[in-house]
Amino acid sequence: MHPYEANWKSLEAYTVPSWFKDAKLGIFIHWGVYAVPAFRNEWYPRNMYIEGSPEYAHHREAWGPQKAFGYKDFIPMFTADKWDPVAWTTLFKSAGAKYVVPVAEHHDGFPMYDCAFTNYNAARMGPCRDVVAELEVAVRQAGLKFGVSSHRAFNARYYTFSEQFDTSNPDNHKLYGIPRRPEEPVTYSFVLDWYGRTQELVRRFSPDVLWFDFGWHRDEFEPWRPRVVADYYNHALAHGYEPVLQYKDKIPEDVAVLDIERGKLDTIRDHYWQTDTSVSFKSWCYIEDDELKSATALIHDLVDIVSKNGNLLLNVGPKPDGTLPQAVEELLRAIGAWLEINGEAIYATRPWKVYGEGPTGVPKAFREHEQEAFTAQDVRFTMRDGALYAILMGWPGGQATFGVLAEGGPLAASRVAGVKLLGTETDLRWSQDRGGMTVELPDQPPCDHAYVVKISIDN
Repeated sequence: MHPYEANWKSLEAYTVPSWFKDAKLGIFIHWGVYAVPAFRNEWYPRNMYIEGSPEYAHHREAWGPQKAFGYKDFIPMFTADKWDPVAWTTLFKSAGAKYVVPVAEHHDGFPMYDCAFTNYNAARMGPCRDVVAELEVAVRQAGLKFGVSSHRAFNARYYTFSEQFDTSNPDNHKLYGIPRRPEEPVTYSFVLDWYGRTQELVRRFSPDVLWFDFGWHRDEFEPWRPRVVADYYNHALAHGYEPVLQYKDKIPEDVAVLDIERGKLDTIRDHYWQTDTSVSFKSWCYIEDDELKSATALIHDLVDIVSKNGNLLLNVGPKPDGTLPQAVEELLRAIGAWLEINGEAIYATRPWKVYGEGPTGVPKAFREHEQEAFTAQDVRFTMRDGALYAILMGWPGGQATFGVLAEGGPLAASRVAGVKLLGTETDLRWSQDRGGMTVELPDQPPCDHAYVVKISIDN
């Protein structure tokens, strides 16, 4: 294939690789200095400098004035003294994840790798370990795909500068940036720095996934967007791998993979996409007094997203010492246990003619808190190797009826060769009429959370 040019027309030749469409589940990792205060969420570094915010008041009470104890002073407390990247990877693999994406640099400006652009990074301060590089080795050795995320672009508008804060001290500018007003345009020098750090990530890690947060959607970055995409794709071409670039907005849909934060779609999207969300309702990073989602809710998210031609990138937030909360580990193991039984209805599947049926809708981006619980009447469909999978979001009891599989419905042109419930061996009795396809179920479900009826089709 010819190298890509830095324009959208050339970049429309990109196709999403099959490995990504088959993978379905990835793990996102928000781990950084913000895990030390462990208060509210990963925006603590920004909000601790905004007078009137809960973080501002908390910081002064817990740590003292922001001029005497600033965000930089948390860095020595970010120790990673119990961190084992192999143990992490083993857990992620047992959860059924096929790719792993650590945050390489968040808005706070503290890279988690040995960044040449600043001495404020995890390899030279805090844990004094190149976290991204060490994790890459473990992940690739485990046979999983590896990615990195960049949240750097918003750093230009992240911190508040005031003489009453340590942010205005020139000695700290390599972390906080140069003092400026939020309404000012991003400077050309910052954009060059952002571009250089992006190139560094691509060259250092040859990431299978390159994930971008918002920030580079602003006008100052406009001429650089196609250049960054072309650089990444051409690097992948030269190094023999199939790349996936993920974006929030301002990228043509044929060029990369749309990522929807904390929300889903209400229909099948022809262009492949992804949801990123966290195991936590409150935060992306580790915080005290967190509120975690249930394994059922997360599995339902995965099922719903996959039925609509997407992947789930599921985030965890480790503690400052590098361990994950026990409850988070248990959630991941529950997802993995479900996938052990039902994975053939998820991995390497493609959407069917309709994504499903049932009364429960889904919220769009940033509105997942509005999600109502799915019911036994909510069904999602996937297809793979001549089989249709009907995934029940609840256990309906003695039988299940799929209305869209009625005589004269979308399945009318196909002949059902057999019906099974994944996790059991016995063929299920079934019937089909104009009211739907009804399947007789066993007395007890074979697993928790969601239940997969496999319908073998003989066309």
